[in-house]
Amino acid sequence: MDATLIAVAGFWGAATGLLLPRAAYRFSVEPEEPWRDACPAGHALTGRGRGWIGPAVCARCAVPVRPGGTAPGPGAEAGAEPGPEAAAPAGAEPGPSGVVPAGRPRYAPGALAPAVTVLVCALLAWAVGPRPELAVWLAAAPVAVLLCVVDRRVHRLPDALTLPLAAAVTLLLGGVTLLPGHTGSWSTALLGGVALGGFYFLLFLINPDGMGFGDVKLALALGVALGWYGWAVLCTGGFAGFLFGAVYGLGLLLLRRAGRTTGIPFGPFMIAGALLGLVLGGLSA
Repeated sequence: MDATLIAVAGFWGAATGLLLPRAAYRFSVEPEEPWRDACPAGHALTGRGRGWIGPAVCARCAVPVRPGGTAPGPGAEAGAEPGPEAAAPAGAEPGPSGVVPAGRPRYAPGALAPAVTVLVCALLAWAVGPRPELAVWLAAAPVAVLLCVVDRRVHRLPDALTLPLAAAVTLLLGGVTLLPGHTGSWSTALLGGVALGGFYFLLFLINPDGMGFGDVKLALALGVALGWYGWAVLCTGGFAGFLFGAVYGLGLLLLRRAGRTTGIPFGPFMIAGALLGLVLGGLSA
């Protein structure tokens, strides 16, 4: 049964993870910029979900590219001048011969995010087992991975992801309490969200340059999830996030790739710490 559950969770991670690259590309903008609605070559993103769901490649860019960065349009005759839509996509690198590689250029991470989502979902299924709260963790996992990708790329945790995540985790865990077999406490989960969110808010007030307000909003969801398994798990997961971030920052300093004032995306470390806490909580419940 556990092997089947892990396999199903991994399949869920693969199915949802494949939807992340385009969303990551669209969300990875500066705070004052609108969400991206075109590929690097300027082609409008279309598809299901008003263009949010689709492949991580632009089909309109899938044409052979000639030396000089131009390509013939569909049905063009030999020797004809290339059309404006046949320009090479922005960011394409020329090969050794000076020819931009042909094919379908990627504008978002292709395999890493889906692979991480599969591993996270399988790990949660292994640790939690067939308890009803597993459904909540599996629903939140793809969003958490998406937040990691966006924060790593532009040092931003969008409200469009953090606030719905906090609300969804809270409401879904409340529904889990009505089901048999759960092993957590919804009241402690609510207090955990307030506690961890309040702690991060205090850090934000003390040093707003070192702690973003997006981290505070993310802490609400993580605090609710960790608090489900009790205060010990909440403290462990919260501390682990700071530990992971400190180790990463120290590594950058030792390698001289960052200075003391260099900002790092803290969201991925918060989420990694919360994942560790949920695994420990699931195993000990």
